[in-house]
Amino acid sequence: MTPFARSVLGDIPTAELGVTYAHEHLVIDGGRPVQMFPDFDLGDVDRLLPEVRDTVANGLRTAVDAMPADAGRNVLKLADLSRRAGLHVIASTGLHHDRYYGPAHWSHRLSAEELAALFVADLAEGIDELDYSGPVVRRTRHRAGVIKVAGSEGGLSSRDERLFEAAAIAHARTGAPILTHCEHGTGALEQIRFLAAHGAEPRHVTLSHVDKVVDRGYHREIASTGAFAEFDQAFRWAEDVENGTLTIVEWLAEDGLDGQVVVGMDAARRRYYRSYGGEPGLGYLLGPFSDALEARGLGPTRERLFVDNPARAFAFAPPRTDGEAT
Repeated sequence: MTPFARSVLGDIPTAELGVTYAHEHLVIDGGRPVQMFPDFDLGDVDRLLPEVRDTVANGLRTAVDAMPADAGRNVLKLADLSRRAGLHVIASTGLHHDRYYGPAHWSHRLSAEELAALFVADLAEGIDELDYSGPVVRRTRHRAGVIKVAGSEGGLSSRDERLFEAAAIAHARTGAPILTHCEHGTGALEQIRFLAAHGAEPRHVTLSHVDKVVDRGYHREIASTGAFAEFDQAFRWAEDVENGTLTIVEWLAEDGLDGQVVVGMDAARRRYYRSYGGEPGLGYLLGPFSDALEARGLGPTRERLFVDNPARAFAFAPPRTDGEAT
């Protein structure tokens, strides 16, 4: 079987992903996150489109949109942006932190099996046009291509465990890759152990935000599991301190472990997009960050981070039979 990834416009061979941003928020269209933080409002495709097109013109080919269900996800807008910008967009199913839903949300009352069934439907049939926000479900033809779940600081809460179990079940049934949120960069090893115990192979798991923790041993341990680390803090370091993201990349390259890293912006706020008068803009990774990698002699590593590694991280695995799923 030719390795493939699943974009909102259809399946594509992973060899065609090209330069990939591994954790983005191109569209956040309302929901509790925007109610809590108005700066999260990224629902205007027309406004963002010129910036996305400029970044595509500079080499970007694929972006993974990491907003999961009922938290501002709008697959119709993602598909529109994908078509108009000429960008492959991989959408997420799954669930985010409890704080983005509230105490009365339906996710509190569903079992891991029931949650997994919703994730599988997004992956195999099509994402709900109404984003699981009400009693009616209207499946679109735009399918999710990754399962996104969030862990708490230092590990997994009881709610997290139910979500992560559901992610492992959905992965087993569909082969879809898993993308996790590591709060403040922590808990990556605990997440991997839990997912592995529930049948998900680490090589199909990507752990986000872990470059918040500048610890060589921690990153060696993550890489040794076979999972992918997703780094997205590069533009957030203060100018008067060492850029921790670049330091970690350099360490992993020296250790021969740079084949386990992907990169993104995680620019989930208006203030990070030039379209909204913010900085550094979506093109940062292909500009200043890439220049900094080259200046450190990490040109070959740059190709791995942007092209080679994402092609493996976001490939679908063969689904298992019912007897093999755990």
